[in-house]
Amino acid sequence: MNRRTFVSATAAALLGPRSSRAAEGSATVLLKEQIGTISPLVHGHFVEHLGGVVYDGIWVGEKSKIPNIAGIRKALIDDLKKIHAPLFRWPGGCFADSYDWRDGVGPREKRPKRLNFWAGSGMLQKLESHPAKYEPNEFGTNEFMRFVQEVGAKPYLAANLRGMTAREFNDWVDYCNAPLGSTTWSQVRGTPPFNVEFWGIGNESWGCGGDFRPEEYSVEFRRFTSWVPGFGVPLKFIPAGPNGGDLNWTRGFFESLVRKSPGLLRRVWGWALHYYCGTTGGPVEFTTEEYYELLARAVRMEQLIRDHWAIMGEYDREHRVKFAIDEWGAWHKAGSEVAPHHLFGQIGTMRDAVIAGLTLDIFHRHADKVAMTCVAQLVNCIHSLFIAHEDKMLRTPNYHVFDLYKAHQNGMAVRTVFGAPMSGKAPRLDGSASVHEKDNRLVVTCTHADAAEPLAVELRLEGGAAKSARGQVLAGAPRDHNTFEQPERVKPRELAVTVRQGRLVFELPPCSVAALEVTLG
Repeated sequence: MNRRTFVSATAAALLGPRSSRAAEGSATVLLKEQIGTISPLVHGHFVEHLGGVVYDGIWVGEKSKIPNIAGIRKALIDDLKKIHAPLFRWPGGCFADSYDWRDGVGPREKRPKRLNFWAGSGMLQKLESHPAKYEPNEFGTNEFMRFVQEVGAKPYLAANLRGMTAREFNDWVDYCNAPLGSTTWSQVRGTPPFNVEFWGIGNESWGCGGDFRPEEYSVEFRRFTSWVPGFGVPLKFIPAGPNGGDLNWTRGFFESLVRKSPGLLRRVWGWALHYYCGTTGGPVEFTTEEYYELLARAVRMEQLIRDHWAIMGEYDREHRVKFAIDEWGAWHKAGSEVAPHHLFGQIGTMRDAVIAGLTLDIFHRHADKVAMTCVAQLVNCIHSLFIAHEDKMLRTPNYHVFDLYKAHQNGMAVRTVFGAPMSGKAPRLDGSASVHEKDNRLVVTCTHADAAEPLAVELRLEGGAAKSARGQVLAGAPRDHNTFEQPERVKPRELAVTVRQGRLVFELPPCSVAALEVTLG
């Protein structure tokens, strides 16, 4: 019997008091069937110089009346610390393949202004002068690194493969990693080395990053990663992976790389698959059918991982190369942005929160394959965790999902079986689990996709028993969202969990994301 579709035959008898109209679901955690450690990097984020992400989102300037740390919005730093944000990818995105890192170093008042890659897109065309259109380079490498350090995260820098040379890429590594005073670039940096490990070699090189064929890009990747000085830092190179289901890109890149020399696989740390599930309807206005349709598109991520993984294994039989899925999320139509320059800005609803939960659970279930991911993007853009404008900032429902899921970090993912009727084309009940041996703790997260009915769940542990448990749940109507006037409208609340004969019984509200922390007996 397929475990992903198994429904416990005894669930009805074991469920405790529940809503008279609640449907029934079951879940089983197989404590002894380990998958792999859930890297904190799987909960990573993406920062691009796009619309209001940097200017108005992260960077407010040192002279701003908005509380800041060295020009960086303090409220943002504080909230990111709370969710243990592990990693930030910067400066793009398509912007990265038009960015000269040298423009963003040295005295801020002497840095040049440049036309932003996105200047001709959407509403930015109508702006005469704005940092979103004409890049002032106030937020460069040192400022980004200060942001990362304040949060306590790791940096992931995306190199300009389309517009710069391999030598200029080497110089950026020098600038970031050389011991202070040892090289000219380290003197310009003027701080202790940043010790950057993660380097993206271009971005979407099948599109805005150069319109390459995979075989052509493989040559460029080899050239850019040949004899790069590490300055004692173990450099981890991440080539530009495919767009969604483009299996030919994966096959073409790895075939070309291995044909040149199988040893070249050692240069590849992660494979940067990008997948946006798109949109159905609008960001806030959509039908129930459109709600379910978008959830169905979101869970396609799992099949993409399986399909690309199989091809990677043809050339990398030991599967040393893992996924670095550094762009994912729902991408809605324009119309809900809070400021004219917030290109691709969208209000995050409970629908987006369920998508975030479904996607993170997929990554956890494939912890043996997925080493890093970055949700797109951090603030004011696409599937963001925050919306900020001038002195206002709010946490979207997506933020709360990352807060609920942070307990998984560094845990050992174990197999799970969820059973419930489908909700349209999407799984009604889905989730993931991780074991934390040091404190004898189990973490279970799950999503309940049904838009109207609650779900009574009995969760069984195979290979152990629950001693105690506590839970939190984020719930609301699919269109519910936070606003500057009501910033706490959607937020987690306590979930009642009963332990009965070593099993857990609880009821999930419609359209919800939940997290349980269980002490094992």
